[in-house]
Amino acid sequence: MGLEQNEVSLEQIAILHNRFKQLSQNEETLRRDDLKTIQDLESNPIRYQIIEAFFDRRNFQKDGVGSVEEIGFEEFLTVMSYFRAPAHHITEEQREEIRRAKLRFLFNMHDTDNDGTITLEEYRHVVEELLSRSGALGRETAKGIADAAMLEVASISVGPMAPDEFYEGITFEHFLKILKGIEIETRMHIRFLNMDTAVFCKQHSV
Repeated sequence: MGLEQNEVSLEQIAILHNRFKQLSQNEETLRRDDLKTIQDLESNPIRYQIIEAFFDRRNFQKDGVGSVEEIGFEEFLTVMSYFRAPAHHITEEQREEIRRAKLRFLFNMHDTDNDGTITLEEYRHVVEELLSRSGALGRETAKGIADAAMLEVASISVGPMAPDEFYEGITFEHFLKILKGIEIETRMHIRFLNMDTAVFCKQHSV
């Protein structure tokens, strides 16, 4: 998974396990409906993507495809590790491996149909949610902003495009290129677990 050097301590595992049991109402598995009860997620514009990330096989199985209906604590712990800041004592090579794994996690969150690209429609959906949920902008305005932003991303990823050229979407390699030089490792946090080891889930767009 690329996060072997980002392991949590026994104390943190105990905290996470207690929260898991609380969310699952002392059951051995956690379902989507359990996460939907978290109040801190109610107003988050990417609430759906955050919840789905916990049930996406790509995030806890090598070469995983599709999603599951419920997860155990091991899968829960694996997904939570993506939100932890890297340890200070790791090598640059290990740090880069963790960064790549975290960016893959973020990519998967936007690649909702698991086809290896973030399409204009997928990107537009996220932008619409971010912009229109507040009521400040209408859907059409949000769509226009999403289209313009996607073309800008395309120019960064593949260079200038002809007016009639079709942009298939952002691949993971393009995604890495777009975010090159942007510090992301310590900005992925979660607030909704109500614990000291994770405090904020950054709202983001590509």
